[in-house]
Amino acid sequence: MTADELDVANVKTYPFDERVSVVRLEDFRRPTEDPAAAVPLLSSLPDILGARNLLKLARAMVRASREGRGVIFALGGHVAKTGAGLHLIPLLREGLVTHLAVNGAFLIHDYELGRFGATSEDVGAALPEGRFGLAEETGAELNEVVREAATRGEAPGTLAGAAVAERGAYVDASVLAGAYQAGVGVTLHVSLGADVIHQHAATDGRAWGEVGLVDFRRLALALKSLDGGGVFANVGSAVLLPEVFVKALNLVRHLKPPVENFTAANLDMIQHYRPLQNVLARPTATGGEALAVTGHHEIIIPLLSAAARAFAAGKA
Repeated sequence: MTADELDVANVKTYPFDERVSVVRLEDFRRPTEDPAAAVPLLSSLPDILGARNLLKLARAMVRASREGRGVIFALGGHVAKTGAGLHLIPLLREGLVTHLAVNGAFLIHDYELGRFGATSEDVGAALPEGRFGLAEETGAELNEVVREAATRGEAPGTLAGAAVAERGAYVDASVLAGAYQAGVGVTLHVSLGADVIHQHAATDGRAWGEVGLVDFRRLALALKSLDGGGVFANVGSAVLLPEVFVKALNLVRHLKPPVENFTAANLDMIQHYRPLQNVLARPTATGGEALAVTGHHEIIIPLLSAAARAFAAGKA
């Protein structure tokens, strides 16, 4: 170590239960078990603009599922911390989502919800004292998951879901645990230094790099299932996942399996440049459909989930 390098061995963590978490599981609401429950509301939506696109996306998901095509959701952290993830779990269980691509923020928030029933610390309060992101259990356990994934050649998102399923106190609140239980593949895509757990002394750069590259290739392989009618939905990632998606799509197209004529969707509070170009416009330029739905995830994801489940059950 040179003189100008940080000695991360001196990084001090503290127990999760000492952290102030501003999001708690009791703030969320769970989806209804009855797929028909939302039919009156869905049938009252106007057939125009965002409502039309939302229902088109739900129908495309059902059609893809029935035809054996892939339905891939790329998830940013905001999806987990708003409680919208609870409405994705039935879609995994019922075969309406076949693969998840998640960023580091989603991994952390979803894992914390499943383990502790709370997430999303008060950054403004913690940052002045240098305590932001240093809850012991989150960093230690997820860094161990990544090291184990690299050693065993397995997907870290799947191992994280298994860890929640095995020792989490709130297993049914975790999308990753739901994916693990449903046998749905999960790939993890991060930018080193962008996530709080990279601050921890336990972070192994070689392990993170290795699993990141392998998961990038796993995602490219999963994209083959989109050809001829699948669905790719980017939900809440403005930069990282749209960039990963367009490169993975290019890689698989370069290797010649056709990946054309699928539905691409972007669901977010703001329609940013990269999702508009790298998820919607460019991938569907030679065929397929591009759908933009603008709104808060805690509203549009429950609506989308309810619609897809109702259509799949023949209720609407």
